[in-house]
Amino acid sequence: MTALRQIAPEPVPAEVSAGPELDWLMASLQSNRFMPHPPPDSIFVGDGDYRAIGAEFLGHFIRIGRLKPHERVFDIGCGIGRMAVPLTQYLDLERGSYDGVDPVMEGILWCAQTITPAYPRFRFQRLDIAHPLYNPQGSLPGLEVRFGFANGSFDFVTMTSVATHLPPEELVVYLQEAARLLAPGGRLFLTAFAIDGTSTGQERLSFKRWQDGPGWYAIDEAPLAAAGIDSRFLLEQATQAGVTVEALRPGHWRGISAAHYQDLLIATKPGGKAPGGTA
Repeated sequence: MTALRQIAPEPVPAEVSAGPELDWLMASLQSNRFMPHPPPDSIFVGDGDYRAIGAEFLGHFIRIGRLKPHERVFDIGCGIGRMAVPLTQYLDLERGSYDGVDPVMEGILWCAQTITPAYPRFRFQRLDIAHPLYNPQGSLPGLEVRFGFANGSFDFVTMTSVATHLPPEELVVYLQEAARLLAPGGRLFLTAFAIDGTSTGQERLSFKRWQDGPGWYAIDEAPLAAAGIDSRFLLEQATQAGVTVEALRPGHWRGISAAHYQDLLIATKPGGKAPGGTA
């Protein structure tokens, strides 16, 4: 039996103290009118303030995910660059790198035309993954997804608001790929609606189990618009994929006080330096 950490109300492990420099950077990202920003009608994934959410997650990547400027980042479901834009101001221009993939051509084209010319180590590619909401005519079934990078290519893999749109069997494939792509000591940063029996939804969401499986849904007409997953299933599958789960931090979608909306899973590929170590 795999030992699983319970969802805890307090941050586990402790956050990295990034100091006032990070606070300044996050504020600057929200107010700098010269930062790339897509036309409002082109922000096709998610809602909320584009710059504010990007700045918020940069803070989470650094404080919770321990992201360092020299590291190699892989963004699964990069959309229209909401995570990429703030990372251009943090990753080292010579040592750090960013690769993003997404099934929606519009977002990839905007990123490739707007971000890459100024930041050549930020690369974007479209994968024609089938998805009933985002790419219904896609040629690649979700169960056959394999990202075209060698094993151990990245230090940090993020899946931000991706698990919340996948059925359980496809989420398992993504976890396996994320684990394969991480170098020893690399971290997986994944957000989800993790259903644990203590809460099935607050605010706008009220989840119902999908048949007898580990999946949950909140919107009858479009189950993958807001998909939940059994927390135990998520933890077990992450472990089986080959990463060590450090914590599953609850989000404020549950109606509690938290720094992030969705639940947040942090996991590490075994074999690297201790958490918080330097390069």
